Amino acid sequence: MAFSSKTLSFSLGLWFSLLVLWSPSTCSASAITFLPLESGKVSLALYYESLCPYSANFVVNYLVKLFEDDLISIVDLKLVPWGNAKLRGNDTFDCQHGPSECLLNTVEACAIETWPALNDHFPFIYCVESLVYEHKYPQWESCYEKLGLNSTLIAECYNSGHGKELELKYAAETNALQPPHQYVPWVVVDGQPLYEDYENFLSYVCNAYNGTAMLKGCNEYLNTIQMAGEKPNDPVACKEGKMPALFGRIRSTLTSWM
Repeated sequence: MAFSSKTLSFSLGLWFSLLVLWSPSTCSASAITFLPLESGKVSLALYYESLCPYSANFVVNYLVKLFEDDLISIVDLKLVPWGNAKLRGNDTFDCQHGPSECLLNTVEACAIETWPALNDHFPFIYCVESLVYEHKYPQWESCYEKLGLNSTLIAECYNSGHGKELELKYAAETNALQPPHQYVPWVVVDGQPLYEDYENFLSYVCNAYNGTAMLKGCNEYLNTIQMAGEKPNDPVACKEGKMPALFGRIRSTLTSWM
């Protein structure tokens, strides 16, 4: 499957422009403490689930804007693939969009662990979420070949049970959010959730930045933060218990490739 023109144009520049390393944070059952970052960087966390169409849309059409005009240089980006999954007994869990989503959540968690550098794991996650966005996610394994990545490392992470351990840590981190997340994508800037205004995340990033770098990319986003009380009536998001009809119709056909 060929990339869309948007994916192609992004992928050519991304490999050379991503220089920020991802640092895993401590997960606990208590409220999360956001520590100050070095060099004035802004903390940006995305809590999402792999098969939520709104999460895929955010990654493909909004989060990617970080890599334009070098805005990624002022951000410490963290991806947390858990979302609205629910813990069950004996360290098992169910995912909102079924076992296929549990598989891809775990695969993306393994990618973050296996390739901790942002310029390694983000292109892979972007590729997978692009396929989700295009309703072609059963082809997700094609991302290994497209990006020249070793699929064996992810398979070992998944099959050994380590991926499950990573997901349980992400579950603890997501469930410890204060205030609790209400839907996905759930975007947090410097410890503050953006709620329904998450698509405007760059405005919050640019307004929160207190470093010395002068970035032209922030000019168009400054002072455009949504006023308190001016929230859309229906956030574009996957809420708990709400599964888009598309995924409900095709969910049963996906178990054969798992």
